[in-house]
Amino acid sequence: MAIDPLSAARAYQQTARAAQGDAAGGAEAMDFGALVQDAIRQAGQNVSVAENQALAVAGGQADIVDVVTAIAAAETQMQTMIAVRDQVISAYQEILRMPI
Repeated sequence: MAIDPLSAARAYQQTARAAQGDAAGGAEAMDFGALVQDAIRQAGQNVSVAENQALAVAGGQADIVDVVTAIAAAETQMQTMIAVRDQVISAYQEILRMPI
């Protein structure tokens, strides 16, 4: 599975900021739920951008390359979200199989 370099850079940047904040002692701890919600929000925004680009091309106001790029970015982000979801479900199922 290919990961979009821009998404990887954003994730790295967010992690680096959180690590610097933790080292400073003044920042909140990193919240996995907040990271997932942010990723979902970004995926929705990418889909909206792709839709707007497609409408602009249909109206003759944009270039087809912009549409293809926006759709590829949205698709990559969705594939990443699906892969994360699958890993979370797998981990949950593994926890359920653990003996008490």
